[in-house]
Amino acid sequence: MEINGFLSGLFAAVVVGAVARLVVRGYQPIGCLVTILIGLVGAAVGLWIGDAAGWGFWLTFAAQIVVGALLVLPFSYGTRDRF
Repeated sequence: MEINGFLSGLFAAVVVGAVARLVVRGYQPIGCLVTILIGLVGAAVGLWIGDAAGWGFWLTFAAQIVVGALLVLPFSYGTRDRF
């Protein structure tokens, strides 16, 4: 693997993780590294789903965001006030 492939994968993970955190309402007490890890898993699983379904770029990107948002949800619900 070349350094360009690694950097572009890392950039994609940051973008997917950040957008996934924006989609989920509320406070998520997670840092940058966990956001990148969530983005990496979301990007990989979303890419697998998009490739298996034969989707184009934008539908695959949406699947990556949805998977990332589903991974962020436990952090959001775990910190809500229970009033």
